[in-house]
Amino acid sequence: MFVDVDGLRQVLLADTRLEGVDIDAVRPGENCRAGPVFDVIEPRAKESGLDFPGILSAHGTAGIGTTHVLEGAAVTVLDGGPHQGPLRSILEMSGPAAEYSAYSELQHLVVTPRVRPELARHIALNATHRAGLQASVYLAQAGFGQALALEETYESVGPAEPGREGLPRTAYVGQFYSRQYSPEADEQILYGSNTEGMAPMLLHPDEWLDGAVVPSYSAALGGAETYFYQNSPVITDLYRRHHAGELNFVGTVATIAGADNADRDMNCQIASNLTRWALKADAAVLTKYGGGVPHADMAETARLLEGMGIRTAVMVSDLSRDRRVESALLFNFPEIDAIVYLGGNDTSWTVPPVERVIAGNPQAAEALAVSQEFAAAAIAGVSNQQGAGRLMSAIY
Repeated sequence: MFVDVDGLRQVLLADTRLEGVDIDAVRPGENCRAGPVFDVIEPRAKESGLDFPGILSAHGTAGIGTTHVLEGAAVTVLDGGPHQGPLRSILEMSGPAAEYSAYSELQHLVVTPRVRPELARHIALNATHRAGLQASVYLAQAGFGQALALEETYESVGPAEPGREGLPRTAYVGQFYSRQYSPEADEQILYGSNTEGMAPMLLHPDEWLDGAVVPSYSAALGGAETYFYQNSPVITDLYRRHHAGELNFVGTVATIAGADNADRDMNCQIASNLTRWALKADAAVLTKYGGGVPHADMAETARLLEGMGIRTAVMVSDLSRDRRVESALLFNFPEIDAIVYLGGNDTSWTVPPVERVIAGNPQAAEALAVSQEFAAAAIAGVSNQQGAGRLMSAIY
């Protein structure tokens, strides 16, 4: 595939908030490091034009119709703004740490939007976000009219699908934001909204996979890039087991972590009630967003579900380096006894110097070039809240 760089740049610079765009190609195994990563997106486009509804297109329901995908490729968006302290999300394409990130196996088009310096930070982030999504759609449109290498169909699921009697009715309860952060007014997370005033809601699984949910500006904190919503390991595995006749995948509940105890109690009650009464689930898989606070929301929702007779499995991670400051053990409910540990900052690597650096700003370029120690959560694709990482817990 050949990318028309000038054509892509012209599309992106139609946003007058940008004064320039750097575009680079990076291949698997290349001795290259890039950062700070703002987002990673799999190139996808719909001939209907309903791409990332509420952001790039008019409001509509994601997950309907045909989506063209460039599998094996990614648009990696760098934050081209001023240096913001320690580098939190790095694309590592070679060496020992890269082996633990699926991103190192992809062909990357690295896009660094250059936002006009007089604009406020949140406006710069909005422009950066939009540029990455536009670039991913632009690349995927190359698939229109081409012979398909692979066709995959996600058939409708739902609480009333016939022919599934006797199979365990299984739901997914997924957080996609934490109100411990205050979203900007222009922060587009769910169908273009910033989650202000949101309560838990039902989403069809295909909506998650097809652009209804995208990361917030703080996504680098929690390994929640767009790529892993588009390829959600939990949803795609539940689909696989659904079609194999192992379970009845009845749907999903989309939720957020609360800002305080009152929000937490309300959200957890609504999420558990939707799972029980709307989806009529027998079992549920739960994942969280971000760091320590969302543990409590996920755990309380699981506790309520267990009290309703719904068996749960939860995924947890640990962002502390010493296992003392912040721990995966932020809850201790005996009834929640199916816990999957996803790894965290207690795993680290000393990475060597690299020949090529792609950076959002000069300070980052200098920091990325040298040998240093990176914790797992600092390397994009290693520590992931949806369970897509390659770290495994072991008992010695």
